[in-house]
Amino acid sequence: MANTLETLTAALLDAARKAGADSADAIAVDGTSVSIDVLKGKLEHAERSEGVDIGLRVMLGQRQACVSASDIKPETMARMAERAVAMAREAPVDPTVGLADAAQLARDWDIATYELADPEAEPAAAELEDHARRAEAAALEHQGISQVQAASAGYAQQRMHIAATNGFSGGYSRTSRSISCVAITGSGATMERDYYGDGRIFQADLDSPETVGRIAAERTLERAGARKPKTGAYPVLFDERIASSLIGHLIGAINGASIVRGSSWLRDAMGEQVLPAHLSIIEDPHRPRASSSRPFDAEGLPTQRRALVENGILREWTLDLASARKLGLQSTANASRGTSSPPSPGAGNLALTQGTKSRAALLADMGTGLLITSMIGSSINPTTGDYSRGASGFWVQNGEIQYPVNECTIAGNLRDMLRTIVPANDARPHLSRVVPSLLVEGLTLAGE
Repeated sequence: MANTLETLTAALLDAARKAGADSADAIAVDGTSVSIDVLKGKLEHAERSEGVDIGLRVMLGQRQACVSASDIKPETMARMAERAVAMAREAPVDPTVGLADAAQLARDWDIATYELADPEAEPAAAELEDHARRAEAAALEHQGISQVQAASAGYAQQRMHIAATNGFSGGYSRTSRSISCVAITGSGATMERDYYGDGRIFQADLDSPETVGRIAAERTLERAGARKPKTGAYPVLFDERIASSLIGHLIGAINGASIVRGSSWLRDAMGEQVLPAHLSIIEDPHRPRASSSRPFDAEGLPTQRRALVENGILREWTLDLASARKLGLQSTANASRGTSSPPSPGAGNLALTQGTKSRAALLADMGTGLLITSMIGSSINPTTGDYSRGASGFWVQNGEIQYPVNECTIAGNLRDMLRTIVPANDARPHLSRVVPSLLVEGLTLAGE
């Protein structure tokens, strides 16, 4: 019999039962990835990887252990199960350990409606190299671009299957295509760089290499002559390309694992206002052609559209079975896992309510302040929400961009920042996190 992912997970479960496990779940992942980098019109690096990874979690009562391997021989799986059971016997008792009840499991999904895999054949390495070359060439056509640091194109395909002794069995495939370019202007101490890249599930949706190179060059040239901004308290506009990081901090703070540990700055905020009253954050794991869509989570529970924040009010944590049991709640079907660890909670496709104004209109409303287009480093206190990051972008005065800035730091508190955000209308709908540019009032800016 062929070693399909379904037969591999079934074999792992059989091995677990024979080794003495009370219950178990198994995951098998088969992946292929190709990455091509070019430099100065020549191939710089080519990499291809293929492989199958398997993982097994066994439970003895309320003790559990996980093992993984990249060898799929029957004798290897038997040894894995034996070792996992031996490890579980020594593990501490955890009353929240356990599989989902059979009645909770996902059933009868139509994976085709999710459009997670491009039916087109894998692109040849020569095609990927051509796309990277064209992106580099398009960037270098712009006067003032001194060099291209990197131009890359890639493809990945992954198949996954999960099965458990509670009767669940399911899997699906994903594909992705990407092109990126990093351009440089100036030299020495005056050197500046910026980038652009696009990643899609379907090749037909991907930006052209010429578009990628052009935008990378235009962004880079805009940064020429950057200097430090003024120090003080100013409004800050987070450009769409980095605005999702702010929402990401909120999503991290409502993760069930952090709530259980009491280490979140939102640990006592359920039912309270965390965003302006007209804004919501919706998770939709069923959105077609989105990279985090899925019909079921890593514990076999059916995923569903839900409001994490509704009209500014925090409504739900992000939970897997274990964190839900610790909190006396129900799982929100947000379990994720790899082959070597047990499930843990994590959010997928997210969308913040978009505003009615363009980024340019928000700049005009801001008057004088900072437009941030990139950030480096991070100093965020997960317990208090105190926030500090290095930033670069553009100084804005009288609602218009004046000059590029770098080497500055912004600081504030996430709880206060998020309550005052004003969204633009420029979010890209194909991204997993659909978040527009965000205007935040009164951050502390450290520059010259």
